[in-house]
Amino acid sequence: MALVKPHGKEKVLKELLLEGDALHAEKEKAKGLTQIRLSSREVGDLIMLGIGGFTPLDGFMGYDDWKGVCDEYKLADGVFWPIPITLSTTKGQADSLSNNEEVALVDEETGEVMGTMVVREKYTIDKVHECKQVFKTDDKEHPGVAVVMNQEEVNLAGPVKVLSEGRFPKDFGDIYMTPAQTRDIFEKKGWSTVAAFQTRNPMHRSHEYLAKIAIEICDGVLVHQLLGKLKPGDIPAEVRRDCINVLIENYFVKDTCIQAGYPLDMRYAGPREALLHALFRQNYGCSHLIVGRDHAGVGDYYGPFDAHKIFDEIPADAMETKPLKIDWTFHCRKCDGMASMKTCPHDKADRMLLSGTKLRKMLSEGEEVSSHFSRPEVLVILKKYYAGLTEKVEIKMHSHASGA
Repeated sequence: MALVKPHGKEKVLKELLLEGDALHAEKEKAKGLTQIRLSSREVGDLIMLGIGGFTPLDGFMGYDDWKGVCDEYKLADGVFWPIPITLSTTKGQADSLSNNEEVALVDEETGEVMGTMVVREKYTIDKVHECKQVFKTDDKEHPGVAVVMNQEEVNLAGPVKVLSEGRFPKDFGDIYMTPAQTRDIFEKKGWSTVAAFQTRNPMHRSHEYLAKIAIEICDGVLVHQLLGKLKPGDIPAEVRRDCINVLIENYFVKDTCIQAGYPLDMRYAGPREALLHALFRQNYGCSHLIVGRDHAGVGDYYGPFDAHKIFDEIPADAMETKPLKIDWTFHCRKCDGMASMKTCPHDKADRMLLSGTKLRKMLSEGEEVSSHFSRPEVLVILKKYYAGLTEKVEIKMHSHASGA
């Protein structure tokens, strides 16, 4: 059996990242082009276009694609797609651009030229409509909504050429991988069925249990962690990486589980983001996506299993990657082990419900964490990280108090 094919009609990876002479020539040309500044989210999206993670897209979406995705989960050509991939700029800058003008795309934080784009379309959108469709809310307290509402007034669309993967290869060279690289690893291991485990947290016992359920079903698991921006209070990617590595080394059978990272920011779009996670995991070569409780959620905007239900609402042939829907998991004292709502008959009082939020709270407040909640080797890394945070706060407070 072979790996799942990439998403789209052509079923081949569309990698827009230039190399060699073509890269050098485009970089030289970009020096003379009008610069469009990209937000962190847009930079991540551009890199995914470059490495083939967003196959079959060839650039940022035009109005028809934007509307089709918002309202019908599909591009203008009928290909399934769940979340708009768009680029915005100010009205003044948009007005200054002529049709088919080529522009340079620049990371607003670093100033690096990340790519070029031929401007085929300029259009405005109803941001509230996008938010209600994608996030199910237009509440600006929602971090994903806040990003959309803070976009500039005009969207630019057109095909892109990608010149850089930004900070990711340098900062996360050991785990940052392209779809071509993960596919190569899977093929060398002889895997044809691979479950992706999406995470923005260090893996606690509940996550470990989910991954091991998937290993019973599939040839292997890709623990695929987000390397882009999160919300304040979330644990940094390098700390998560170390936690996941120590967990895989000590608690997984060799060659059943690998860790990789991808360059997107979280959108916190709940069910819609679960669909996007499944779609781009297909490009990475994964046949399944583990979908647990409150996948890609934030606050109380989504029901705990809305991300399960949404997979039943899309066409069966929307994409090849399928969900592994797993119920709420926990440690049960009476079962004397990890279990789920489907397998444990006992009362709430016997269950230790685990969550990344709860773990962060306990660690930040210096509470003792049970080994039923997190593996001791993982806790050593997390305690060291939180102790460092406390020291920084104390130093800062001391410097303020002494007038430094």
